[in-house]
Amino acid sequence: MTMLGWIVAVTAVVWCAGTAVVTMASTDGSHAKTEAAEASTTEHKININEATQAELMKLEGVGAGAAKKIIAWREAHGPFKRLHDLEKVPGVGRDVLEKNHGRIAVK
Repeated sequence: MTMLGWIVAVTAVVWCAGTAVVTMASTDGSHAKTEAAEASTTEHKININEATQAELMKLEGVGAGAAKKIIAWREAHGPFKRLHDLEKVPGVGRDVLEKNHGRIAVK
């Protein structure tokens, strides 16, 4: 094999090995980030049956007035049975549910 042949062969091996290492590192990193994001979402879910006004206000699209309405509805009608019952509260629409997908719990 000529010198040029060896250079091409070594370059190809190094390039392939480098691509495999980079691919493995990026796969492991993204998997860890996905797990961390899922754990973060799970830990920070807001239970609308027990949440205080301040906790409800952490949801996107829920201000002080909407939080008070949610609490008043909950006290008048009992605990929410399912997530979509939140739409029954005047002033709280489907957009609040969509903005907070995965952040609201009903327990």
